[in-house]
Amino acid sequence: MLQALGLNSLEELVDRTLPRSIRTERELKLPPAKSEFELLKELRAISLTNKVFKNYIGAGYYGSITPPVIQRNVLENPGWYTQYTPYQAEISQGRLECLLNFQTMVMDLTGLDIANASLLDEATAAAEAMYLAYQAKGSDAKNVFFVSELCHPQNIEVVVTRAQPLGIRVVVGNHERLSELQGCFGVLLQYPATDGQLINYKPAIEQAHAMDALAIVATDLLALTLIQSPGELGADVAVGSAQRFGVPLGYGGPHAAFFATRDAFKRQMPGRLIGVSRDAQGRPAYRLSLQTREQHIRREKATSNICTAQALLANMAALYAIYHGPEGLRGIATYVHKLARVLAKGLQDLGITVVHNDYFDTIRIETKNASDIIRSAEAQGINLRQLSTTALSISVDETTTPQDVEQLWSLFSAGAKVRTRPEELALSLPATVAAAFERKSSYLQAPVFRQYHSETEMLRYIRLLESRDLSLTTSMIPLGSCTMKLNATAEMFPVSWPEFSLLHPFAPREQTKGYEVLFRQLSDWLAEITGFDAVSLQPNAGSQGEYAGLLAIHAYHAANGHTERDICLIPTSAHGTNPASAALAGLQVVAVACDADGNVQVDDLRKKAGEHKDRLACLMVTYPSTHGVFEESIKEACKIVHENGGQVYMDGANLNAQVGLCRPAELGADVCHINLHKTFCIPHGGGGPGMGPICVGSHLAPYLPGHQVVSPDPKAKGGAVSAAPWGSASILTISWMYIGMMGAAGLKRATQVAILNANYIAHRLKDYFPVLYKGKNGMVAHECILDFRGFKSVSVEDVAKRLMDYSFHAPTMSFPVPGTLMVEPTESESKEELDRFCEAMISIHAEIKAVESGKVDKANNVLKNAPHTADVLISEKWDRPYPREQAAYPAPWLRRQKFWPSVGRIDNVFGDRNLVCSCVGMDAYMSAPEAAGKA
Repeated sequence: MLQALGLNSLEELVDRTLPRSIRTERELKLPPAKSEFELLKELRAISLTNKVFKNYIGAGYYGSITPPVIQRNVLENPGWYTQYTPYQAEISQGRLECLLNFQTMVMDLTGLDIANASLLDEATAAAEAMYLAYQAKGSDAKNVFFVSELCHPQNIEVVVTRAQPLGIRVVVGNHERLSELQGCFGVLLQYPATDGQLINYKPAIEQAHAMDALAIVATDLLALTLIQSPGELGADVAVGSAQRFGVPLGYGGPHAAFFATRDAFKRQMPGRLIGVSRDAQGRPAYRLSLQTREQHIRREKATSNICTAQALLANMAALYAIYHGPEGLRGIATYVHKLARVLAKGLQDLGITVVHNDYFDTIRIETKNASDIIRSAEAQGINLRQLSTTALSISVDETTTPQDVEQLWSLFSAGAKVRTRPEELALSLPATVAAAFERKSSYLQAPVFRQYHSETEMLRYIRLLESRDLSLTTSMIPLGSCTMKLNATAEMFPVSWPEFSLLHPFAPREQTKGYEVLFRQLSDWLAEITGFDAVSLQPNAGSQGEYAGLLAIHAYHAANGHTERDICLIPTSAHGTNPASAALAGLQVVAVACDADGNVQVDDLRKKAGEHKDRLACLMVTYPSTHGVFEESIKEACKIVHENGGQVYMDGANLNAQVGLCRPAELGADVCHINLHKTFCIPHGGGGPGMGPICVGSHLAPYLPGHQVVSPDPKAKGGAVSAAPWGSASILTISWMYIGMMGAAGLKRATQVAILNANYIAHRLKDYFPVLYKGKNGMVAHECILDFRGFKSVSVEDVAKRLMDYSFHAPTMSFPVPGTLMVEPTESESKEELDRFCEAMISIHAEIKAVESGKVDKANNVLKNAPHTADVLISEKWDRPYPREQAAYPAPWLRRQKFWPSVGRIDNVFGDRNLVCSCVGMDAYMSAPEAAGKA
């Protein structure tokens, strides 16, 4: 590959690609690389210093049983966790179907009209709901948002953090006194309440509506199988976590949050929405709906900065519901509720005060010695939740047993014994909640929730869905700015270890020493790689990292008496989450122009910084640029911003091209977020999970995110941005393993090879497709942009769909430049795989030229008809002016291994005009596709 580029070494490649001025002078100081075997042994020893207690803490996190068929075949299966976001829907039908099932499940259980395909966590979802209400009602409601004091504390904290930069005043109080407010635009209620109480919220919701406010209910999916749905109570939005549907605790994540609302607010809803359309043959097909809502298109006018979701975990939750079905879920909920009643009755027989009569799985106890009981419980390997000096709560779940209940009784018995056994006591207690709360409406009636209740059937369904998705198990996924690199098996093992997967995020710190070691080491490594002084591992997505970094800058300026600094400069080439994050952080976006080579125009930057020097907060810049170039002026740009009083935020989306070669802090940045699901090998999971920690200079360290639930500190300067203190903690083990196995030399070589691979592809394809942007020496960074705008009869979408016939996922399409493909091969791919991709592109070029020259029909050709499904190819009817063989096997290697798209090209416009976002409503598509538009 070097020879093809006329180079002799990787060092020479780097010298020609990276400006000497940005190269770091030091080698990374990291521990020596270790083998998979050695490092797994070391991490195993670390994990064993965690203490796995029996948790009854609750507060939105519960023990759950992951069905082994789902754990082995989804959570631990690279066919599911190495997929990318389903932007190319024709080769994403499996996970799209599963996510549609997730949406259907959420809509059914919440009783609302429409649901998205997951958010990051419950607290973030609550904050997103607040912003939806703010946009719908805020301008006429004095910018007041009411939050019930009975909400989970992490929900309150994240909502308060999100509200502050927007000028929203959060009032936390008693929902029964809502009428005392002079007005508000939204109300957040917890159902069941954080201490377990079941409350009839209908009067509060009616009061909210009387004030012209939206009613938001944070709720529990398992409870909703027994209790009235938020929709039946009159709620406008319902949010929560799907964690207890078979997803491990993982010390806080990753977990899929849900968000459901009324149809009137569907275009303001954050996150992704899966819908149904039809393909070229008129058959039903799944796709991302309302594409024009994608937040990066709206930029600073976006309704959310959420970019990734929690697709893998949403799929697990959906499959859990499918496996158990409505009767099975109701049976689990009934078991949990009955166990809570048995626990409460036994405690009452011991003379213990159980405060509430109505609850689902959590009981509140009043006692004179709550702290003593908590300590006594911990001595027996049990975690309870202390609510106050005189109150505690106990939450049971599907993992709780009658024997556990007896052990809990013994904590309070002072030597006395409950007269009956739990099983006997259960016979005398009601099997369901009180009639005032009991759910009468049906749910999960779609066929998919009634078909797959044996392991045999479930396994086959999971494998069927997997077969419809192209993942890294099939071929490279060369998506620019997305870094779809190998997720090594050794990196994935620890995620499922019980010492990491079974810990509650609010467990006492003395039980989580192993995690603390992992956090400390990973933070030190990330600080060394980036050159910064402090790290927060809390943001659980790149978008949240952006947001947290901007909040730190905002707080820093305020602490120095510069509250007027609210201007954020952003190059026009930036990813859309940048301006969206800036707007959510209360900043005003000012665009900075880019030149013809894709570089930031320094003169325009200098002009804008000077014009706004009294209000300049920061510059947001991606490096290397979104155009795939190492800009030589990056240090000058940082200097200009600093001279005008601003800070520099560096988007770490392209850090894969920096590691070991240059460091963001040395370039002049003050803060940088890191997409661990890109550079540091956490898999994308079909659209999530991700992690987006931030690294900052010492002057910004005091303003990193805090978390009052686990580290109460009234002097803390940074609020929580995620529900759990360390975000999706369990998947941090992946990045720890990756860095530990690579070491300094391995990380540097990976960066060099990533740059080599991109330049090799650019070199091989330059005579066929213009490479849009190059550096000073004609080199690209870790990705290259191929320009298709010169073709008149063939679109870049035609090329993307035709690549499916070659068993490839298309590169990033039409971003950052319309009519282009942005290719990022990463360091993981071999020369043989790169050559296959290049040969496919060269073959497609010949097909394009045939169309352009008039040799083949401009409307009826292999490009316009792509992708070609198996049933189209074997149909007796073949009215196309090219042979079936050219359609099916355009390259020789495809006869050995070929991925077959399960549907033809999807009609997105039809899907947007005929919005169907659940299993219910599919009948019209299945029975008469041509009539669906009339339905």
